[in-house]
Amino acid sequence: MPRTPVLDQATTLLRDLGADRRPHPGGTLLAHLDRVRERLAGWGARPDLQIAGLCHAAYGTDGFPTALLSLDRRPELAAVIGSEAEQLVYLYACCDRAATYPDLATPGSLFHDRFTGRSLDPPTRPRRDFAELTAANELDLAHRDRDFRARWGPDLLALFTRFRPLLSDRAWQDCLATLGSGRHGS
Repeated sequence: MPRTPVLDQATTLLRDLGADRRPHPGGTLLAHLDRVRERLAGWGARPDLQIAGLCHAAYGTDGFPTALLSLDRRPELAAVIGSEAEQLVYLYACCDRAATYPDLATPGSLFHDRFTGRSLDPPTRPRRDFAELTAANELDLAHRDRDFRARWGPDLLALFTRFRPLLSDRAWQDCLATLGSGRHGS
């Protein structure tokens, strides 16, 4: 995605919230967020998903609890990135991974919101977006950190194999290239 006003405003907001000063594997949180966005762009993701990739940790996640924004500030993020992208950021942040991941690709399976305790049944498109964003996020970590890839690579490959019906061909090929045979310890 070329530089756009939305991308510039989102990046400015993330900087204002300190994402460029928060350590994260592979550098700063902002550097990681931008690499996730770039990976999604490389897969041909639409702009809303790319922007969601840039902002995916705004409310914290099940795996990264540090929130840049509290949930009562959702309208502020939506004003910057748009409502569809913000809804994807919320979906990513609210996911109870242990309860949701095993059956995400099964039509009609429930998506568990860790903030509200409710179960959702999102349509196919948000499920696909969630799977792509999850893959982009984890592949960035695996690509940057050999120890992370050695420890989590087999589990991530198994997860993304289950997600395969939801992943684009480009995302799946990246999963195989990053996590496939021979890469776990290299």
